[in-house]
Amino acid sequence: MRPFLLLATRFDDHLADAEYAAFRDFAGLQEGELTRIRLEQHPMPELDLDEYSGVFVGGSPFNASDPQSDKSVVQLRVEAEMSSLLDRIVEQDFPFFGACYGVGTLGVHRGGVIDRTYGEAVDAVEVRLTEAGVRDPLFTGIPPAFRAWVGHKEAVTRLPADATLLAAGDACPVQAFRVKTNLYATQFHPELTADDILDRVRTYRFEGYFEPHELDATEQTIRSAPPVTWPARLLRTFVDRYAR
Repeated sequence: MRPFLLLATRFDDHLADAEYAAFRDFAGLQEGELTRIRLEQHPMPELDLDEYSGVFVGGSPFNASDPQSDKSVVQLRVEAEMSSLLDRIVEQDFPFFGACYGVGTLGVHRGGVIDRTYGEAVDAVEVRLTEAGVRDPLFTGIPPAFRAWVGHKEAVTRLPADATLLAAGDACPVQAFRVKTNLYATQFHPELTADDILDRVRTYRFEGYFEPHELDATEQTIRSAPPVTWPARLLRTFVDRYAR
């Protein structure tokens, strides 16, 4: 099998390694079957998409909606590299799954509006499939309403013209969408468990997702949240569908 590719941008080594392990485990991949490139460390190498089965994009400390003047040199480089790669991915309708930051990268690339109107606090929220989502093969076997982990400053305010809305929520109208047949983005995190979320909020307590003094309350929200069981299935279905 040709490996899948994970494009990562987390500066913290512990969180970066945990993210890689989570994608690999929930997708049912062995270590050699998921190649990781940490774009925050090095420029994106020349990629031959024919060498891969599909591309994953994980979460990120970057926000697509930040003013250009506030973005670091690294963020600007990563955004340019992602946009160039997405040119080819969209043209080929190549299998792509972006979680959280994938909404920003794919949404901006396709002309959508990403801003801070529909940010969500860290929690396990209800996500509801649209009629298109119920019919979509990636969501096969997933109930029309399910819980998923969220925690983001920005989200889609206007869907790209060529995107199909697959899932929505009360506080965030765009929780998942598809471009063409094989490109997917979710606002929620299908790769996270409650322990993963706890790890992240402790690491990012000063990054503006909540006030630092709210850490204990945020942790309690996570511990008392309803079970989150269905989203991880998307990663396994993506692999089963596109492995070649």
